[in-house]
Amino acid sequence: MSPSPRSIRLLATPLLLLGLFAATIGPAPDRASAGTGSSGAPATNGATGSAPAVAAAELSNKVHLFYYSWYGNPATSGQWRHWQQGGHTPPDDIGADLYPSLGAYDSGDYAGAVAQHMAWVRQSGAGVIVYSWWGQGSFEDNLAAGVLDAAARQGVKVAWHLEPYQGRTAASTVADVNYINQRYGSSPAFFRDPEHGNRPAFYVFESVRITDWSPIAPLKANNIILAQTTNTSLVGDFGGIYTYDGIAGATAPGWQQAAAYAKANGLVWAPSVAPGYIDDRAVVGNTTPTVDRANGAMYDQQWNNALNPATGGTPSWVSVTSFNEWHEGSSIEPARANPPAGHGYLTYTGAYGRTGAAAETAYLDRTAYWVNRFDPGTGVPEGNLALNRPATASGQCAVGEAAGKAVNGTWSGGLSDKWCVLGNTRWLRVDLQSNTQVGRFVLRHSGAGGENPAWNTRDFDLQTSIDGTTWTTVAAVRGNTADVSTHPVAPVTARYVRLNVLAPASDGNTATRVYELEVYRA
Repeated sequence: MSPSPRSIRLLATPLLLLGLFAATIGPAPDRASAGTGSSGAPATNGATGSAPAVAAAELSNKVHLFYYSWYGNPATSGQWRHWQQGGHTPPDDIGADLYPSLGAYDSGDYAGAVAQHMAWVRQSGAGVIVYSWWGQGSFEDNLAAGVLDAAARQGVKVAWHLEPYQGRTAASTVADVNYINQRYGSSPAFFRDPEHGNRPAFYVFESVRITDWSPIAPLKANNIILAQTTNTSLVGDFGGIYTYDGIAGATAPGWQQAAAYAKANGLVWAPSVAPGYIDDRAVVGNTTPTVDRANGAMYDQQWNNALNPATGGTPSWVSVTSFNEWHEGSSIEPARANPPAGHGYLTYTGAYGRTGAAAETAYLDRTAYWVNRFDPGTGVPEGNLALNRPATASGQCAVGEAAGKAVNGTWSGGLSDKWCVLGNTRWLRVDLQSNTQVGRFVLRHSGAGGENPAWNTRDFDLQTSIDGTTWTTVAAVRGNTADVSTHPVAPVTARYVRLNVLAPASDGNTATRVYELEVYRA
């Protein structure tokens, strides 16, 4: 795997001499080895269209996360892919300055890593991932259907990031757009924007490397194709503009002008925001400037730049760089709080005041905050506080029905995708891992998971605690029959929450069945 050309191009591109706003065009990718063929990855034959969409709070179709499926390990793909960039030796030693909570995963592990990714995307409130795609028959193309299927299960949609594979031309891009529409367009996860003519979205990375894009013009009626630049003289054949560059996002050069041009010409404007940038371990000897996360302040600064009309205009969408570009340290995917020792890894500790395991999801939850600011009424303000948090219970009906099933972010995984308990002592406790405001509970009962609605939890108390010992009942629910019940409470500070079940069902059934317990700040 060769070193990334991205950092070299960022500072030394000849485009600077041409005055083409190179600082806002976006740096070149860590992508020299991507898109070179299937390389043993599990292949798929198009989107199945069979994955049931999860019943969830509405996610925002206006917030798009750049998502990478170029990672591989020997257990799934037969070899390491990308993790070894920069001359490293995975699994403990990888080409990144942060270490994923999931370890050196494989992008073809649909039931494991990819399913967890989509649950995390849902936690962020973003409704769309932008899938890094490296051409027909590439490693990423062969994984796309499985990712679409996993996304559909969480109600997440998929747009497309058309990457600069060897030999890409404007004409080949036309063929690629048609291919993607035909091969994957039947998937329930295939993104089409209802506010822009129900058209799918295709982001073209490094669009400025091709000077004549006139062949794509006929596609504009049925597709949204975005150029990566703020030089408005280079977007005439496109239907939108985005930036990608997480370094330029700190100062937003050219954003306001690009936004004004997009508005005047009916184009989509999708500025890109990032939590930070560092590629020291992935690109040995690089001179790319590091953008420090500053415990979350940088991410907030870039979001503010995007949403402030004086700097970012009025975005149609906001794109986030990135969900999982680990080589560049721009990820919001959870990073391990205790990474393998001896490699100098950074962590998210300190982000938004969080430490330890609670810091791992800090950027997901902050994304949810900004999603709600940008697109009120969608997503989950500040995220589901209970999602994937440590959970314990008074017992369980079966090995596969433990407490963690009630906080795993899904209730569509079959009849065992729940916490179940028998007996007279019936409680479920979740550690939120830091003191935080709690203002609303949502419970998904038997009927929400496809079982008998008569088994929906009937009588229960919702309780909070600072220390896990002294409990305060904040909601006493009696006679519930709903499949999904929502319980606003007076805002209270808590680290622990507990569901205490008094009567498990309306028909006398003695088993408690809870498919999901969700906790929100408001």
